[in-house]
Amino acid sequence: MYASKDNSKQESTSMFIEPAKLPVIGTVDERYLSYNVEMVEVTGGRFWRPYNSAAEDAGRDDSQNLGETPVGRDPSLYEYRPPFDLSNPRLRMLAKALGPAYVRVSGTWANKTYVPAHYEAPPPTPPKGYGSVLTPEQWQGVIAFCEAVEGEIVTSFAIGDGVRDASGVWTPVQAQRLIDLTRALGSSIKAAEFFNEPNLAIMGGAPSTYTAQDYGRDFQIFSEFIRHAAPDIKIGGPGSVMEATGSWIPSDGRLPVIPTPQLLEASDNTSLDVFSYHHYGAHSIRCADETQISPDDVLSEQWLRRTDESLAFYNPLRNQYAPSTPIWLTETAETACGGNPLANTFADTFRYLDQLGRLAKQQVSAVMHNTLLASDYSLIDEPTLTPKPNYWASLLWKQLMGTTVYDCGIEIQEGLHLYAHSLPGVQGGVTLLLINNHPSKRTPLDLPSGGNRYTLSADTLQAKEVLLNRKTLRIKDDGVLPALTPEPFQAGRLKFEPVTITFLVIP
Repeated sequence: MYASKDNSKQESTSMFIEPAKLPVIGTVDERYLSYNVEMVEVTGGRFWRPYNSAAEDAGRDDSQNLGETPVGRDPSLYEYRPPFDLSNPRLRMLAKALGPAYVRVSGTWANKTYVPAHYEAPPPTPPKGYGSVLTPEQWQGVIAFCEAVEGEIVTSFAIGDGVRDASGVWTPVQAQRLIDLTRALGSSIKAAEFFNEPNLAIMGGAPSTYTAQDYGRDFQIFSEFIRHAAPDIKIGGPGSVMEATGSWIPSDGRLPVIPTPQLLEASDNTSLDVFSYHHYGAHSIRCADETQISPDDVLSEQWLRRTDESLAFYNPLRNQYAPSTPIWLTETAETACGGNPLANTFADTFRYLDQLGRLAKQQVSAVMHNTLLASDYSLIDEPTLTPKPNYWASLLWKQLMGTTVYDCGIEIQEGLHLYAHSLPGVQGGVTLLLINNHPSKRTPLDLPSGGNRYTLSADTLQAKEVLLNRKTLRIKDDGVLPALTPEPFQAGRLKFEPVTITFLVIP
């Protein structure tokens, strides 16, 4: 096992924790751990080209590479992918195990997705001003999927040239169609952002001259429309991304940016029910620049705390413009642009679980991982429907970390990232999550009572299979998820090997 080959490792100073006396510092949504299903996965279209196909498919006939490339992006980064079958029984089984959850069907491609009128046959190609077409059958598939996996729909609406009037003003025609279609299919939308990442509005399909004032005007039309046409939908926003200090939007003009403070200043934000934002700590090597994360740095404090830096940027804006509203992280993953190959490995599980622990302590109510299924940062490998390391981490979090958040009283330090939540379904039960990100030191912890232990490790940091208590986690031959079997521990001193993640359940 990667974390236990060297018996000469040093040991950190022990800490003592009394779980029964930890103070409550907040609660999170029961759907705190949620995920994205990109709109382009539903409609089909150009999404991030897998790393292993870039060389293999060089020079191939790309006539099936339908749809548009986001403004400012290299078309070679993308390739066509057909709509995914959300009725697949294995996919539904895996997703249901992560329920209840918010299922966010959005993303950059949703900004230019066309919804046909109820009397109209879906056009074979997108109308002018749009990049893709969402058919009623495809949206029915989303609804059926959500019903099967205890999901609630979070989405956004089209804002491209096709949905604007002659003066360039946004109209609610497409939003009304999606709401009407959802109702006609017997379902509802739980929450909606106006559109995806408005601080990158031009890249996302808005007119090339789009300004903060245009956004403020359009957002007022949008919010008034929702309050009149669908008052049961929570309005989320703004849903901006990557603006914290040093948070890696290229400065060369490829991605024109409208700063979020300007968007909020130009808007009437009294209608916001949820303040939302997105976070990526860097771009992946698909969008290569100087901001990459090195494999040598994935356990570093500097990398792991980047999620705090984003929240520290957006939280004061929430307090100023939409005080007291819940804050949701509606899109996040290892890196933007589909993730690095590292996103498929045990290395990223440290970032993922640490992010969940950090944000819960800071009153973030929901975290929506991007994505469930598509590209390198997905929880599940798309071709094989095989769970990735972050899926197993999600499953453990879902089963063991409840909605009440406690303060452990220990500051984050290398080798000891400690978080505490209630134990779901057990009155007075507590689960401790201890992340030892130190490359060589064991971490000791003294506890006054015993319980059950679940330790994640891997043969190498970049392994694509993860071990639970030294046994490989994988789906059984009959397609059923394995039992997550703990090891009991007694009161006293516990030791946690370097580069491991442990859930301690204290009932």
